[in-house]
Amino acid sequence: MDTAQVRELRETEPQVRLIDVRTPGEFASAHIPGSSNVPLDLIQKNRHELGAVRHGDPVVLVCASGNRAERARALLEEAGLERLSVLRGGITGWERDGGDLSRGRGTWAMERQVRLTAGVLVLTGVVASTAYEPLKWIAGFVGAGLIFAAVTNTCAMARLLGLLPHNRTTTTDTSSPLEEISGKAPGARTAG
Repeated sequence: MDTAQVRELRETEPQVRLIDVRTPGEFASAHIPGSSNVPLDLIQKNRHELGAVRHGDPVVLVCASGNRAERARALLEEAGLERLSVLRGGITGWERDGGDLSRGRGTWAMERQVRLTAGVLVLTGVVASTAYEPLKWIAGFVGAGLIFAAVTNTCAMARLLGLLPHNRTTTTDTSSPLEEISGKAPGARTAG
């Protein structure tokens, strides 16, 4: 669904659930008002528990660009959930199309964190290889990883960065965020 379709859905079906699958830090930085944060890693860990969900509310999954939301949709469809959509273009598209965002303090978007980390690793490998030549392979390894990420539409570096404390949920109670998907009524709770 594009921004206009999501806006229309929110007007015609006010019980729609906007589920943002980005990390809690990204969500804290900027999110669609009224959306709830249920990080992709939480959905992956608990997807089998969501199989019993049987509400008729439409669910729109949101991330930065649409890739993580598509992975979340596949997991939730596999678990048996219905009426799932993905916001085309993610938060980036939403903002570009004039959608409101609630802004706060949070971390950089995951894509930006990956670019910074990859750049630091490549630069470090190249500079360090002037002192010890085999360290040039650090840059080669990062390049191969980026190619693999592009071909498979996955990113191991993003998964690893997602494990850092500033990108993780701060609560050990996983039931509350999951209720945003499975509960009887949508809310505005966050996972962090």
